[in-house]
Amino acid sequence: MDSAVDSDRRVVAMVSDAIHPYHRGGKEQRYYELTRRLADRADVHVYTMNWWHGPKIRHDDGVTFHAISRLYPLYVNDRRSLRQAVFFGFACLRLLRADFDVLEADHIPFIQVLILRLVTLVKRKRFVVTWHEVWGRAYWSEYLGRLGTVAWLIEALAMRVPDHIIAASPQTAERLRASVGSKPTVSVAPNGIDLEAVSQAHPDSTPTDVAVVGRLMAHKRIDMLLESVALLRAEGLPVTCRVIGAGPERTALHEVADRLGIADAVDFRHDVSEQKDVYGLLKAARVCVFPSAREGFGIAVLEALACGRPVITTSDPDNMARHLVQRSVRGTVCEPSVAALAEAIKAVLAEPEPEGADDYEPWLREYGWDAMADLAAEAFGI
Repeated sequence: MDSAVDSDRRVVAMVSDAIHPYHRGGKEQRYYELTRRLADRADVHVYTMNWWHGPKIRHDDGVTFHAISRLYPLYVNDRRSLRQAVFFGFACLRLLRADFDVLEADHIPFIQVLILRLVTLVKRKRFVVTWHEVWGRAYWSEYLGRLGTVAWLIEALAMRVPDHIIAASPQTAERLRASVGSKPTVSVAPNGIDLEAVSQAHPDSTPTDVAVVGRLMAHKRIDMLLESVALLRAEGLPVTCRVIGAGPERTALHEVADRLGIADAVDFRHDVSEQKDVYGLLKAARVCVFPSAREGFGIAVLEALACGRPVITTSDPDNMARHLVQRSVRGTVCEPSVAALAEAIKAVLAEPEPEGADDYEPWLREYGWDAMADLAAEAFGI
């Protein structure tokens, strides 16, 4: 496999089945930002599915992309595809023919972690895995029923095979250490944000009361937000809502809005492809709401806070984004129910818009992408 290796520079192989801009989400944004920055100090090669048309190897922003498998759908209905996980996992054996000094992989959907451990053992190279969230046995059982025990065993094994794990949040690092002890070693390199790009974005010309952004997945619980909006409107508050993103729940959420009789109050934006447009839409909202049951970090929450918006999220124990919201003077963490969410929204909307509403809080500077790239480079040994 052609890796176009420069002998004077370290070579980093990074494996992720989904990449920006073909698929949008927190991990894709993370790889996009980090790979461009790491390319300044090493030869960076990303191994993924064949998301693009044309040659299987292409170059962009100093990064070399390799298509090691055909493009398989990531989801079947609202769940990760087992077929995709298996086929992409075995396609990772092609890295036996690649030249690299260190190999990094995204932990989702686990199977490739086990196969890449074999690859790095054969090639005697360092293996680093980025871990976004720990599911655990109870959540797997809820997600897959009886098959959940098998999935949990795969997750538990995958945690133990890397040389080093990069956790996407301090809370995920704590859960990992509780599961694996001192080996493998675990460091923290959270997701980041481009604060300069946020500052340069202008609010969208069409304001709304409430906004949410993210992949339209069941665990994001956007249906709960829609029910809260319907409850507030039933009380006589003419609340409007904007849903930004695409995903498996798209059709179902339109149906929910129709059933609740609020379709005219909900602006579904499935067409947003530029990050600056996302920031503009967030800045046009009075409050951003993230009702997620589960978040490994919550990059969209970080973006909303950087846009100077009040942010509401839930107190679910698997929702690590609540820790970001708790740090903000504009943050609210509420119980995960329709009524509690509605009350939180009502309370924020009742407050006058503060001066300097678009200014971000100083602590957000901790999450600049350059600092995150330094942490990742340290873990890679480059």
